[in-house]
Amino acid sequence: MKRADFAGLALAGYCVLNGSFVPAFAKLTTHAASGLSNALLASAFGGVAALALMLARGQLPLLFDKRDFPTLLAVGALGTALAFVLYYSGAKRVSAIETALCVQTEPFYSLLGTRFVLGHAMPRRRVAAVGAIGLGIAVAIGTRPVSGWLGLGLLLATPLAWQSSHWVALKRLDVFDPMQLSGARYVYGTLVLLPVWLLLEGTAGLPARAELPAFLPTVAVQGAVLSFGGTLAWYGAVKRLDLTRTTAIVVPSAPIVSLLVSYLVLGEQVTLRQAIGFALTAAGVLAFALSPSVGAKPEPHMEPSIGLE
Repeated sequence: MKRADFAGLALAGYCVLNGSFVPAFAKLTTHAASGLSNALLASAFGGVAALALMLARGQLPLLFDKRDFPTLLAVGALGTALAFVLYYSGAKRVSAIETALCVQTEPFYSLLGTRFVLGHAMPRRRVAAVGAIGLGIAVAIGTRPVSGWLGLGLLLATPLAWQSSHWVALKRLDVFDPMQLSGARYVYGTLVLLPVWLLLEGTAGLPARAELPAFLPTVAVQGAVLSFGGTLAWYGAVKRLDLTRTTAIVVPSAPIVSLLVSYLVLGEQVTLRQAIGFALTAAGVLAFALSPSVGAKPEPHMEPSIGLE
């Protein structure tokens, strides 16, 4: 095996493991704080990790390139600020299992973006794969109380924010640099979220002072390791393996592994309906990932369900 392939597979494996913990951690932190506060703190810890790493590697100028600044700001606003608010606000209202399942709608948005934003064709195989994903989510969710649909809706919309950030980057950046994009996602995402948080919520959305010693380390891991670390590993795997191969390994695997993590960390048990839905969804994502590439440029890629991505 080539060294690059081995490194790429190792990074992809890390993405699977990393992504499987995201829904469970989201339930732990949103139990103590609001979705907006979680979004800000996770992004802030990710931004600190990004700045420290880029400073150590002498790559800070990548964040402040005048030509790329508007694009990088948009990537941070869409891919982190908006996506995190949607994700954590949704995760607060539903189970970790449903959280992992709902963000598998990303191939649907990728298909639409590929056609209407990047101008590529819509292969029938991908359309059928997206249909299987939608069916799987519908089967797993089943009939929910009306109160639960807000959380599900927020989560179903989250991948649109991720995909939008990819469309912006692919159309406007001449060089698709993983470190530049990862840093922008969390540094500029935090700068966008901070005034919104101060205006709408402030410290009222944080847990009580007595709970902070337990809360802050958890959200720090959530932001620096699961979010920023997962993003870097994803881009690194794509660089070494190619987009389709990485997606085929990571995207169907992380949600399935997250079922075990959700059980071990939160005690959530999978119902038969959810298991069938996950199987249909995983099959659809895998078929989507393995379908032939279209267009001259790489398509907007699907992040593993981190995001968070």
